[in-house]
Amino acid sequence: MKKLGLIPKIIIAIILGVLIGSYAPDIIVRIFRTFSSIFGEFLGFIIPLIILGFIVAGIAELGEGAGKLLGITVGLAYCFTLLSGFTALLVGKTILPSIITSDAASNITEAKKALDPLFVIKMPAIMEVMSALIFAFVLGLGIAKVQNKTLKDAAIGFQQIITKLIEGVVIPLLPIYILGIFANLAYTGEVAIVMSVFWKVFIIILALHWIMMTIQFTISGSIAGRNPFRSLKVQIKGYLTALGTQSSAATIPVNLQCAEEIGTSKGVRDFVIPLCATVHLSGSTITLTICAMSVMMLNGMPLDISKIAAFIAMLGVTMVAAPGVPGGAVMAALGVLQSILGFNEALLGLMIALYIAQDSFGTACNVSGDQAVAMIVDTIQKKSKSTSKTTAA
Repeated sequence: MKKLGLIPKIIIAIILGVLIGSYAPDIIVRIFRTFSSIFGEFLGFIIPLIILGFIVAGIAELGEGAGKLLGITVGLAYCFTLLSGFTALLVGKTILPSIITSDAASNITEAKKALDPLFVIKMPAIMEVMSALIFAFVLGLGIAKVQNKTLKDAAIGFQQIITKLIEGVVIPLLPIYILGIFANLAYTGEVAIVMSVFWKVFIIILALHWIMMTIQFTISGSIAGRNPFRSLKVQIKGYLTALGTQSSAATIPVNLQCAEEIGTSKGVRDFVIPLCATVHLSGSTITLTICAMSVMMLNGMPLDISKIAAFIAMLGVTMVAAPGVPGGAVMAALGVLQSILGFNEALLGLMIALYIAQDSFGTACNVSGDQAVAMIVDTIQKKSKSTSKTTAA
C-alpha cells in the first residue's frame, strides 16, 4: 500500500483528536496531552536552531546583496501585514455593527478547564527567538560580506544537520502532536462554545484570510510571472500543517518544501521562509483587529478609528518573533491592546479566548503569505543578478 503523505496524516490526526477529546477517557486525553507538551517543549528548544540553521546559511549563500534583500523582505512582510490590518478595519467597520449584539458573549466562560499533562519535561532554548534572529542576521551578513569559505561551509553544514533533524524527527511526529492539540481542545469544549457565540465574526475572519491570501498570491504571481492559483494549490500542504500545529515556526520545514515546489530558489527560500515565520503576520493581524473591534462593540466602547489604526501599525512590530507556540501572537499583542485600546483584564481574557479558538487559521494565513513574500524577493534577486551581469558585460 502506498505510504500516506503528510496531508492525509494531518487530516486523520485532526479527526482522531476531536473524537478522542470528545469520547475517550480522561487518561487517554492526558497521555496525548503529555506527548504534545513534551513535543511542544522540544519545538521551543529547536526554533532558535532552525532560525540559525536556515537564515545564516541562506544569507551567506545570497552573497553581498543579502543586506538589501533583508530590508526588502522585512519591508514586504510589514506592508502585507498593514494591508491585512486596514482591510480588516474597513470590513469590520462596515459589517460588524449589523451582527454584534450586547449579550453575545454570555456563554464564553463555560468551557471546562484543560487537562494537565501527566508530567512535564522542560527544555529551555539556548537563546530567545529575537536573539536568534539578530545573531543570524549579524552572522549571515558577516559571512556574506567577507565571503569566508570555512565559515560559509560551517553554516551550510549546520543547516544540513537541522534539516536532517527536521526530516527525521519533527515531520514524522507532527501528526501525533496535532492529534494531542485537537484532543485537548475538543475535551475543553472551548472552541465549540466560542464558535457557537461568535460564528458570524469567525466567518468574516476566515473569509478575510482567504481573500488576503488570494490577493497576496495574485500580487506575487504577477510580479514573478507565475500562476497564482497553481502556487496556492501547492501551498495547501503548508496551510494544513499550520492549521494543525498553530505555529508558524513549526510549519517552517513543510513551508520550505512548498517553496521548493513553487520554484523559489534555494538561497532565497532558506532565508525568507524562516524569517517571515516571525515577521509576517497578516492572518494574526486580521484576527486581532476584527476580534478587538468585536469586543469593543460588545462592551459599548467607541470605535475610535485613529486608535485602531495605531493599534494595527503597532501590531506589525510587537508581534515580530512572537513565540512559535499556539497563542503567541495574542500574548505579544496584549500590551498594545491595553495601552492603545484601553482593554482591562477581563477584556484581555476575552481576547485570548477568541484568538485561541481560531489561532490555527490565522497561523495558516500567515505562513501562506510567507510564500508570496518569498516569490517577490526571489524575483527581485534574480532581476538584480541579471542586471549586475549585464552591467559587468
